[in-house]
Amino acid sequence: METLEEEEEYSWREVKLPSLVPVVGEAEIPELERETGERRRGRAVLVAVDHGPNSKHAFDWALIHFCRLADTLHLVHAVSSVNNEVIHEQSQVLMEKLAVEAFQVAMVRTVARIVEGDPGKVICREAKRLKPAAVVMGTRGRSLIQSVLQGSVSEYCFHNCKWAPVIIVPGKEAGDESLV
Repeated sequence: METLEEEEEYSWREVKLPSLVPVVGEAEIPELERETGERRRGRAVLVAVDHGPNSKHAFDWALIHFCRLADTLHLVHAVSSVNNEVIHEQSQVLMEKLAVEAFQVAMVRTVARIVEGDPGKVICREAKRLKPAAVVMGTRGRSLIQSVLQGSVSEYCFHNCKWAPVIIVPGKEAGDESLV
């Protein structure tokens, strides 16, 4: 896999998230004397999502173990075509559901984007654009041999994303209900 160096054009669509998640302006965030800088303003946290269970597990892990009040969760979903309305509609529903859950569980603001292209390159490009505190993603659940032969999005991001630390959340084992 080659390193992402070139500046190429790419297509993306912002996802309009449900209005039931309140929009909190900068002026409305309570300021504590002991909190300064990044802690008060919050951090950007990029979470790569798809329709799989390991992606949902990584999302849940990020909410419970990483996100804190005032952070902004940036959901990114890589697709083959942003102009395919069926794909866009399914992605929109997924991201709306995740945004509501993010607010209910961790009270974090969510921004969602559907980006066209190779998933590894899309995630690295979004990390370059956002400069997040971390990139959180799941694994596909392939064996070591399958990953070596076919490659892996998480492995690509781990080696090529130079703008933020990459946290790869291992997939849940069948029947495992814990998030640890």
